[in-house]
Amino acid sequence: MVSTPNSPTFEIADTNLNLAGSKSPQPLEFDPQPTATGVYVTIHGHFYQPPRENPYLNVIERQSSAAPYHNWNERIHHECYRPNAFARIFNDHGEVVGIVNNYEYLSFNIGPTLMSWLERYDQSVYQKIIEADRKSCQRLNGHGNAIAQVYNHIILPLANERDKSTQIRWGKADFRSRFGRDPEGMWLAETAVDYATLEALINEGIRFTILAPSQAQRCRPFPTSDCPEPEWLEVGGSQIDPTRPYRCYLPDPTGSQDKSRYLDIFFYDGPISRDMGFNDVLNSSHHLSGRIRQAVRGDHRPSQLISVATDGETFGHHKGGTEKCLAYAFVAEFPQNGWTVTNFAHYLSLHPPTWEVELKPLTAWSCSHGVDRWQDDCGCASGGGWHQQWRRPLRDTLNGLRDRLIEIYDQYGCQFFHDPWVARDDYIEVIRDRSDANINAFFAQHQTHELTHAEQVDALRLLEMQRHCLLMFTSCGWFFEELSRPEGTQILRYASRAIELATEVAGVDLEAEFIFNLALAPSNVELFKTGDEVYHQLVATARISLKQVAAHYAITSLFTTYQREQPIYCYNAQQLDYQIQRMGALSLAVGEVLLVSEITREQTHFIFAVLHLGGWDFHCCIQPFSERRAYFELKHRLFEALQEASASNLMLRLVQNFGDNAFSLRDLFPEERQRIMGLLCQETLTRLDQLYTQVYRDNYGIMMAFHRDELAVPPELQVATEVALGNRFLTSVRALESESSEGRLSVNHLGELEAIAAEAQLLRCRLQHSEVTESFERLIIHCLWRILQDNDLTTIAEDVENLQRLIQLSEQLNLGVSLNQAQELYFQYLKTYIIPLCLGYLQRNQQKTYLELLENSLLDSMINLQINPESNTGLLHSIRRLLQLGQTLKIQVEEWLNLLG
Repeated sequence: MVSTPNSPTFEIADTNLNLAGSKSPQPLEFDPQPTATGVYVTIHGHFYQPPRENPYLNVIERQSSAAPYHNWNERIHHECYRPNAFARIFNDHGEVVGIVNNYEYLSFNIGPTLMSWLERYDQSVYQKIIEADRKSCQRLNGHGNAIAQVYNHIILPLANERDKSTQIRWGKADFRSRFGRDPEGMWLAETAVDYATLEALINEGIRFTILAPSQAQRCRPFPTSDCPEPEWLEVGGSQIDPTRPYRCYLPDPTGSQDKSRYLDIFFYDGPISRDMGFNDVLNSSHHLSGRIRQAVRGDHRPSQLISVATDGETFGHHKGGTEKCLAYAFVAEFPQNGWTVTNFAHYLSLHPPTWEVELKPLTAWSCSHGVDRWQDDCGCASGGGWHQQWRRPLRDTLNGLRDRLIEIYDQYGCQFFHDPWVARDDYIEVIRDRSDANINAFFAQHQTHELTHAEQVDALRLLEMQRHCLLMFTSCGWFFEELSRPEGTQILRYASRAIELATEVAGVDLEAEFIFNLALAPSNVELFKTGDEVYHQLVATARISLKQVAAHYAITSLFTTYQREQPIYCYNAQQLDYQIQRMGALSLAVGEVLLVSEITREQTHFIFAVLHLGGWDFHCCIQPFSERRAYFELKHRLFEALQEASASNLMLRLVQNFGDNAFSLRDLFPEERQRIMGLLCQETLTRLDQLYTQVYRDNYGIMMAFHRDELAVPPELQVATEVALGNRFLTSVRALESESSEGRLSVNHLGELEAIAAEAQLLRCRLQHSEVTESFERLIIHCLWRILQDNDLTTIAEDVENLQRLIQLSEQLNLGVSLNQAQELYFQYLKTYIIPLCLGYLQRNQQKTYLELLENSLLDSMINLQINPESNTGLLHSIRRLLQLGQTLKIQVEEWLNLLG
């Protein structure tokens, strides 16, 4: 817990979250700052998650290892990305006294694949990150905290020249589209670097990058008139001074330095960065500032930069709660030490390099053997005792596939594009926005002629082939100890999709050779033995055909009312005809659907028939549409057979018309399969609920006797009681949520919940259910929103009391309800509404002692409320109730309550 000043100080927040949402933000004006003085501190977070999307559906599917969250992106988001956007500062009583957007003070890069996911998943956090860069630009003379990253985290020294350029260009374009400016710096995946990589960065206008101190070979000060040939200092053992920037010149063809071609480099402080990841430095802001103070050089230099860099996920995911340490350090601890919180671009503008550096030939921050972690059995891995002899065969196999795909792209791409490789570089704009208008604009710019629909499909297939070719080199596939891990399997799935797309365009089969080469990669897992078996068991089985998409649509149509046009993952399903009939336990649906890929624009016209025989038994048949008359005749024959109510005859008709191939429930995509399984179980669960409820009612007196005599209740009765009360509680919560109109809680349902909770506590039952927790969180937010939006202060008291009852009930039952979003909403209104309301009241009552201590800007933000002078007592009561609600939400408001008397 951190200590804070006693006076009620609150961060004044900018409520406009769209400051940098536009591609053309308003220009900023800055004061010139020619030199740096004093100690500057930069903490850099490398935030990154690998692409995890299914190559066919373009979504991340459920990952059971991330439970209770849907997938690992989601889990890390709730542990790290969101907490850093709303980092708490607490007082000694555990009350929130400040909420800090750490991204306003962190130097950071966020991988484009992660930012794309964040944009879809949590707009509030996404906008806080964009806003943070904008605010840091305003604070630091136009230099934002965000820097770019190579697109999907491939090891650039191991990439060919074209892939280097595309990765950098895609990273820049993605950055520009989000932050509304060009990046000054770029983070290299694993900080892997060689001089060819530096040259690629320079060619694309990147000014600086960040490396580990172990990657420097030697350095020296710039030549001066007094010392035209300064001596080189050997620093290969991580001995380089990280408190200054360096300039790295490219060698020219003769081996000499080309003074016109250079990249500036910052080397982070290695010992502090390691301590942040593996020791207790982040346990408190005091520890952090103390550790940084040890690195400050006492040689009276005019300025110095103490910079550290680590995985951004350290702050909250790897080390839970450490975003709070950062927040207090940024806004209190560092300023108290007289340190300036900055970023690399800002410091570079104040203190250009006065030293130059030469790098080791080929290095990375997480491998002591150059970049062998991503191509050889070097021993660097996270596992214990397993070899990595599979790495070199995997790298060679993917390189071979890449080269074959280059030939196909060159051969067929020139039929559609003026310059296929320029088109690939610009394809990032389509990846960012797959709307028809944007794709058409892309074709208008790059096509050699007006492409037909079929040509557009092939052109997009080629570009997607190249995108998956880049994704298959994502560094995580080699990082760990075993090929068959999810990371290795994922890059093989991207390779498989690239092979499939090449086949569709060029009619060539690259898979047999690819699998043959994978057989040279030995697995540590006896089940697989070699990479070809990993491919057969984990990759080939994950392929999805358009027929499977149609089958998914057909089976789920029995449980979902689809619109005429319905998105199914990355496909648009156009329902051209549909009819369903039920006969006893049998259900038969026959339909006609047109599937259109949002990715490649390919479309296929299917007819389907799906028979549900009851329970888990489904039989779904798919075939391409041939002609209208044949379809209607087929539909008539099938529904005619249904009238006979004979499952065997109907199955025979399906086989006669569609053949033996059929899809069942297990062929559904996992998310929908789980939903339907839940629906199919519902009837059974309802019957069990009724049975348990009856057992509970019949034996209530017996259970009370057991409790009176302090005897253990028979487990059968205890289970029946928990199920019965749990379902009653869930039903009441659903009713409360549905009937609480406009955010106002239904008092009757709230009282019923309290009664059930009291009964459960009496019988020592736990009422925990994920749906209950989620409903409570939604109710709290909706009710709080209504209270804070209500200008009628006369109705606030009752609403506040009911909301407090709801929160206290959730705490009483230990439901694990998170108050985070409620705290953030209240805290914003505390500053923009409640405090001005307090000030208005104090001013009207001539209580100026405290007002004189406040800034005029806060008074200017007062809300002009029309208050009857005779309503002073009622106004005071309403303000106090609002502040007491803050206490319930664990916000520090005591000082304001004391001021009001």
